[in-house]
Amino acid sequence: MRPSAIGADAPMIRTLRAVARMPSPARVPPQPAWRPADASDIRCTISDRVSKASTCGEGVLMHGGSTPGNAHRAMAISSAAAISSAAAERAVGADPEGAAEDGKVAPGLYPFAEIEGRWQAHWRERKTFRTPEEVDTSKPKYYVLDMFPYPSGAGLHVGHPEGYTATDILARYKRMTGHNVLHPMGWDAFGLPAEQYALQTNTHPQVTTKRNIDRFREQLQSLGFSYDWDREIATTDANYYRWTQWIFLKLLERGLAYQAEVPVNWCQELGTVLANEEVIDGKSERGDHPVVRLPMKQWMLRITAYADRLLEDMDELDWSESLKEMQRNWIGRSEGADIEFELQPGPGASFQGGTKLQVYTTRPDTLFGATYMVLAPEHPLVESLCSDEHRKQVMSYASAAVQKSDLERTNLAKSKTGVFTGSFAINPATGAPIPVWVADYVLGSYGSGAIMAVPGHDSRDYEFACQYDLPIKRVVEASEGDAELPMSDKGISVNSSNSAFQLNIDGLPTSEAQARVVEWLEAKGIGSKKVNYKLRDWLFARQRYWGEPFPVIYPEGSDEPVPIPESDLPLTLPDIEDFKPSGTPDSPLANVTDWVNTTEAATGRPARRETSTMPQWAGSCWYYLRFIDPGNVAALVDPEQEKYWMPVDMYVGGTEHAVLHLLYARFWHKVLYDLGVVSTKEPFKRLVSQGMILGEVEYWVHKDSQGNYVDEGHPEAKPVRIPESEIEKKGSAAFLKSDPSVPVAARAFKMSKSRGNVVNPDDIV
Repeated sequence: MRPSAIGADAPMIRTLRAVARMPSPARVPPQPAWRPADASDIRCTISDRVSKASTCGEGVLMHGGSTPGNAHRAMAISSAAAISSAAAERAVGADPEGAAEDGKVAPGLYPFAEIEGRWQAHWRERKTFRTPEEVDTSKPKYYVLDMFPYPSGAGLHVGHPEGYTATDILARYKRMTGHNVLHPMGWDAFGLPAEQYALQTNTHPQVTTKRNIDRFREQLQSLGFSYDWDREIATTDANYYRWTQWIFLKLLERGLAYQAEVPVNWCQELGTVLANEEVIDGKSERGDHPVVRLPMKQWMLRITAYADRLLEDMDELDWSESLKEMQRNWIGRSEGADIEFELQPGPGASFQGGTKLQVYTTRPDTLFGATYMVLAPEHPLVESLCSDEHRKQVMSYASAAVQKSDLERTNLAKSKTGVFTGSFAINPATGAPIPVWVADYVLGSYGSGAIMAVPGHDSRDYEFACQYDLPIKRVVEASEGDAELPMSDKGISVNSSNSAFQLNIDGLPTSEAQARVVEWLEAKGIGSKKVNYKLRDWLFARQRYWGEPFPVIYPEGSDEPVPIPESDLPLTLPDIEDFKPSGTPDSPLANVTDWVNTTEAATGRPARRETSTMPQWAGSCWYYLRFIDPGNVAALVDPEQEKYWMPVDMYVGGTEHAVLHLLYARFWHKVLYDLGVVSTKEPFKRLVSQGMILGEVEYWVHKDSQGNYVDEGHPEAKPVRIPESEIEKKGSAAFLKSDPSVPVAARAFKMSKSRGNVVNPDDIV
């Protein structure tokens, strides 16, 4: 931080001095034997008193409130939240021996360089904030944890200490109220970010990762945070990832890890497969590189087996409702029915006789309103359903559509597109043939990859039907008043009777109509009740070097994976010079023949190793457990220590991790709970998101392929960033100075290293 003229603020100084004179809290823990109890050590913890006085428990900084009688103290800390312990000490006039000599700094300015370094060195040498391996378990505990960072070459940015400051204040407060506090820090060091930086600098990722970790540690220590550095861990440490590999073997043992050929998101530039969550608008989240869809055999984790428990146990968590809702929506549990439709081929269609089209719907009561069918472009029946007249157009459309990301395809704001296959399906409720279309707003990964389209009661189907002049039929009326189509709400069934098929739901409310239709489908043998999830199994492999090796082999002549003995863990990465992506779906490890070729321990037969590596998310799924017992070589974590410290009492990190890290970690924790490794069903009792720091406002115009200025909505519009000096502001709008007819877009983006808009704490400190 820049030197603050705190000496000029007399009212604040008086308040800080009053805080310093407060009696110590009644429950200050005794000094442990390993920490010298001298006056200087006590004196340098004055910010603990400031934190206690100001937070009133956890009120001011984490909850945004305070209690009567503490308002002046809250004001003091809100004005000086960034001042470290030594800074507060200087502000209240406690001048430790040799703190600062007159004349070294301008009057009224805090001598940061002189005081901070000495006291921080003092804390490190005395291990002031160390949590001993054995604690008095009769005392209350408080496990406060930050989401650990990945150590990129760019170092910290100010978004990191925003959350770290809050957890540090809590840790200091809890120590002063008699709690055993666990407040560790470590490094999420495997994965794409570290490997991309290593590639850019042409340095081995092992070297760059160690260098980056050293820099991150130095930066964090320079900010005076009270971490227990004796518990520092890195996911790239073989003694750490041996337990990541052990967890994978347990997943494999329980049938929760398997291999399948699935359409994957292949990024040529990054040389790896990406999870759906890592693809935004058809491009990689990291680097903004093009992503295409390819079929590939991949490791998958069966997270869907835990979908119901992930939903049910969420009610016990002290998380924001908005974040819990994000997880609920991602899991996407719904109840409905599977329905089979007979197919009627168009001229030249090649599907076999008797082939049926299965769909999943959450509204079986609207079956009478289904006026067309839609298949996802990747549905296996697409090609065989094409008539000669429509085949070329359909296959061209399908080929283009599968290159788009799921998010891009389901964007509600975009116009719906599709093509007719030339074939028909028979509506089982009406007996009428209805056309079968292919459209990219239907995803192959959801349900069966096909839908019965009910345009009268679904907005997407309605928009598509209007676009292509398809029939729209009302089969549900509002319970009260009139409702325009499309009407997606529940109501009363109408126009839903066929005496020939012995089905009549007219006049029934939605819930009764749904049950009646499902009963009829099951009696006819053409459908059944079904629970479905939007959540897909977790794609758990990357075709890269810098990740945890899979602890499996493939015996000669077999494609079935065989786990290696636990006694052979950790399976470490080979030390190679060429770790660049191959440009193909093969990992760089595939070229390391002396590592790939091995033998099966049980039989001595020749075998080959798996050459894909685990994704970055693997190591971060369980790191909070290793902090409890980082030196244990015999087990992932000591059971007694786990019972005492878990769950994490306060976890602080960004909401951008809601459907990635947080969901994956909850899944792994539940598996470990089933294995008896952990004693709690959930890892993180309370979660707080610290908000987001925005970078400076960016300005840009849009040009077409010819370089002409165009509106943002133009089909060829490409953004071109311009400096602020070239714009002219008129009210809330902005225009080019050189051509006021050209509008300028403006936005402050999230501060991130990928955008190059970060502020490094070094520049401030």
